[in-house]
Amino acid sequence: MYNIIHNEADFLVISKSAYVHFHSQDGQAGVAAQLEIDLGIKLFPVHRLDTLTSGLLVFAKTPDVARQFTELFSAHRVQKYYLALAAGKPKKKQGWVIGDMAKARRSQYKLLRSRDNPAITQFFSQSVAPGLRAYLLKPLSGKTHQLRVALASLGTPILGDTLYGGVAAERGYLHAWQLTFCYGGRDYHFRADPDSGTEFLSDSFIAQLKLWQDVANLAWPKKPA
Repeated sequence: MYNIIHNEADFLVISKSAYVHFHSQDGQAGVAAQLEIDLGIKLFPVHRLDTLTSGLLVFAKTPDVARQFTELFSAHRVQKYYLALAAGKPKKKQGWVIGDMAKARRSQYKLLRSRDNPAITQFFSQSVAPGLRAYLLKPLSGKTHQLRVALASLGTPILGDTLYGGVAAERGYLHAWQLTFCYGGRDYHFRADPDSGTEFLSDSFIAQLKLWQDVANLAWPKKPA
């Protein structure tokens, strides 16, 4: 269900497995509740991941720490980097996806042309197998289903994300890979590589991760005018 990545006095960082609910559902404990049971302490979520998404999550250990992290997220001072895989040829191989988001049918969201309060995503992509591309995604906002909608808007929904038209797979190929922030005057950087999924564990994908690992110093595409 999860691996503990880092355990601080004020907060905890874990890597959630794919297809694990964040909140408890259908009588089964979600990852947040299971952590509290396993550790015997009260935890305070400061952000979340969709059920199909694996990767890094932060939990505060007190309400005051949770408030501080909420302020960091609200001020966009927590940077998250995600990995994804998708089949097909995207409308563009790198750049930005920018637009407002609205609820659509069947629990979906859709990207709009307007930019009043837009979802903003910066990305690279690279072919890792015939008909399959890896994506490195840098969200600059925190909208529900933002990255899933961004990839779908490029004509390449995430592999395994059937809600948005992705090709069926043994898991949803979206993973919260790296996380950076400054807390209490100290800089933190966390990384958790995907540990499940045939395509995430392929030699070609792992080789691509090595090229992307220094995420902060990559030549990210400039924002369009």
